[in-house]
Amino acid sequence: MANRDGKALFAKLKAAPYAKEFAAAFGPQALQSPNIGLADVYLALARFLTEDRSFHPYNSKFDYYLAGRVQLSGQELRGMKLFDDQNKGNCAACHLDKPTKNRLAPVFTDYEFEALGAPRNRSLAVNRDQKFFDEGACGPAREDLARVQNFCGLFKTPTLRNVATRQVFFHNGVFHSLDDVVKFYVERETRPEKWYPRSADGTVEMYDDLLPAHRVNVDVSDAPFTGHRGDSAALNEQEIEDVVAFLRTLTDNYQAGSRAALTAPPVRLRISP
Repeated sequence: MANRDGKALFAKLKAAPYAKEFAAAFGPQALQSPNIGLADVYLALARFLTEDRSFHPYNSKFDYYLAGRVQLSGQELRGMKLFDDQNKGNCAACHLDKPTKNRLAPVFTDYEFEALGAPRNRSLAVNRDQKFFDEGACGPAREDLARVQNFCGLFKTPTLRNVATRQVFFHNGVFHSLDDVVKFYVERETRPEKWYPRSADGTVEMYDDLLPAHRVNVDVSDAPFTGHRGDSAALNEQEIEDVVAFLRTLTDNYQAGSRAALTAPPVRLRISP
């Protein structure tokens, strides 16, 4: 979080106005040992993120649907089916949408990393330098994995909760609508000329926001990326609209219309002691 290292973070902790309260909660050793103090900081932060419901209200229309309190529309149900279909959208392969065995609400991410080959965003000032490439896990902002070529171009899979409220998509903000995002997914391989520029010789420059040597890391083995140029896309226009309609059900604070439904989240987060 922009701290130079653990030592710098610990120094800030000791100088914080709440340092005495922190020591009262965790014991005086928390301010005497960096290892102990930082472990307690991480514990406190984790508990805050876990216990404060504003971080995970889980009260979207989809959550109420899981709890049996509302019905999804026909279009939303079609979109969910396409979202799950391994031969169509296949979105659920990375954006997990089923409650866990412990009845935890789905978070719509597997927390893993993926190289999707998003087009270069030429409106970014940093991209005016043709030699600059943001390649995610291998840098340039992150330096510890800079030499691990297999990580170049990989970015962490985001949650899709509240995705319909976002204004920009992908690590470089190249897209500004859910429709374009879904269309890119299903047309990246079948209509690449729609999404990527052409080189001087007229060929389409696929995955142009990655160094050529790292473009082999882009996922071409999982649907809907398994098509070939000229093939029909995995989703047609109507199906794309259906998937987007389903994604809109993931927005928090759905007004179910029932006072009882609004008083408690439909799928409770189970907090381990």
